[in-house]
Amino acid sequence: MSEDVGVSPPVEEGETYEVKIEDIGKEGDGVAKIDDFVIFVPDTDVGDEVEIKITRVLRTLAFGEVVGRDASVDKEIDESDDDEEGPEVEEVTVDEIELE
Repeated sequence: MSEDVGVSPPVEEGETYEVKIEDIGKEGDGVAKIDDFVIFVPDTDVGDEVEIKITRVLRTLAFGEVVGRDASVDKEIDESDDDEEGPEVEEVTVDEIELE
C-alpha cells in the first residue's frame, strides 16, 4: 500500500507561489516543483523564476499560469539592452542626396 494515501497536494487552486522552472515537459510547458509535487507552467523556460497562480490541482500534479516574473531578471534584460550599441548612423539631409 502506498504511503501517499490521504496526503493532500502541497498547493491549492487559486493560490500564488514563487517557483523556479526546473525542466520542460513533453508538451513544451515549464516544470516547477513544490515539495517534489510537479506543476506545469506554460510560456516559461528552464531557469525562469516566476510567480504562478495555480489553476488546477490533480492528485499527482498541478497546472499554473504566470502572474509575475522576477524583477531582477527583467532588470538584467533591460540593462543588457542598454549596453549594446547599434551601428552608427550618419544623418543625411535631402539636399545631400544625389538623384540619378
